[in-house]
Amino acid sequence: MLASCKKNDAIVTATSGKAGTLTASATSLTLVKTDTAPTPILTFNFTNANYGYKAAITNMIQIDTVGDNWANPAIQLTLAANVNTYSYTSVQLNTMALNQLKIPAGKTGQFNARVVQTIGSTVTPAYSNVVLLSITPYSTVIPTTYLYVVGAFQGWNLATRQSLASKDGNIYTGIINFTAGNNQFLILPDSTDYNNKYATTQTSTPTTTVTQNAGNNLVAPSAAGNYLITFNLTTGAITFELVNSTYSVIGDAAQGWSTDIPMTYNNTTQSWNVTTAFVSTGSFKVRQDDAWTYSWGTIATPDGTSLTSAGGGNIPVAVSGTYLFSFKIAPSALGSAPPSSATYTMTLVK
Repeated sequence: MLASCKKNDAIVTATSGKAGTLTASATSLTLVKTDTAPTPILTFNFTNANYGYKAAITNMIQIDTVGDNWANPAIQLTLAANVNTYSYTSVQLNTMALNQLKIPAGKTGQFNARVVQTIGSTVTPAYSNVVLLSITPYSTVIPTTYLYVVGAFQGWNLATRQSLASKDGNIYTGIINFTAGNNQFLILPDSTDYNNKYATTQTSTPTTTVTQNAGNNLVAPSAAGNYLITFNLTTGAITFELVNSTYSVIGDAAQGWSTDIPMTYNNTTQSWNVTTAFVSTGSFKVRQDDAWTYSWGTIATPDGTSLTSAGGGNIPVAVSGTYLFSFKIAPSALGSAPPSSATYTMTLVK
């Protein structure tokens, strides 16, 4: 039985109510691998349940396989207050179809969607109509996709946004340098606007749960530094891990063995980068935090790409010029020993 409330003198009692109505912008979806755009291709819209009086309603979208009868929904998304819509991009739908709904690539499968609406733990939830959809996902090789980050740390400037990358369209990671006092930010599905932003309903900090179109900015830990962000698009969970703070190049091929040239982290390539002049009469190394506690050089038999912190040799420069030097190493928690192995590339730009 659905439930709502009516006023009986000064007492509010639970009675039957009417659930909201769910609609979908499309019910048959054939996904294509080339569609990696952040533009939604499926949008759910629904009306609120009617309980006979103004109530604080919690809305949850549930998605499940046909035949499960909602025993174990594959997706459960709790939305922010007063949010009556939710959208998916092609990549997000493909990830859901393959991983949560277990629909094979190239095969057409069906799934159900509904909205669960509640006004409290003691009142029976109201369930919307069920929308039946069909979907054909593409191959299991999913291209790297991106979400975008703007915030106080870079002046809320879309033109200089940073990014989080994902190889499965669900778990997004990236390293962001939050400067002192500038730890508020947003995650965006589109690099050009704030539509369908990922924010939070939380007021406590740091943020642990992300909700699309919520009203509060996301908040990183208060201590400044480079943080590895891990964002689960399905569950909305977000975590922050302070990572080794800086990397630099140093040596007589650059500006001498007493001058560090700092590198910046690129979340698209997931590597540390610097563009600077190198001379062929010298050599250099990479080191962490402007110190020799951890440093990287060439392996015993140099191959032009591999570096090691276990007695690595100096990195040579074949031809003098300005290079884009890229250093890739797995991130590690601050205070932990970083990986001993890393890779690099040097691209002559002029």
